[in-house]
Amino acid sequence: MTQRSMMGLVRHCRSKVRGSCFWITWDIDSRNQQVVSRMQYFLFGRRYLKNGKAYEYEGFVWKDGVRYAGQSALFVVPKRLSEVVRFLESNGIDHEFESMNFQ
Repeated sequence: MTQRSMMGLVRHCRSKVRGSCFWITWDIDSRNQQVVSRMQYFLFGRRYLKNGKAYEYEGFVWKDGVRYAGQSALFVVPKRLSEVVRFLESNGIDHEFESMNFQ
């Protein structure tokens, strides 16, 4: 099976964050599959069919002001920081963030 590259997402999100922002990174124990799955749903969203009806939940990386930087790392504008930090804290995920500036 071929591994899917995330570089397309990195390139797609490239122009979504300019100026003042925060770099945020986190660490999840890969053995904790429940938290890994929650993080994946939060970041990338999901689509599924139930009783013939399609449901779609937009992931965090698709929102304005969010730039996917790679595994376990994002750039977010200040108005998005509290949303991601709240998610990480409520799920007991160790994280750090730092102020940055993109020109």
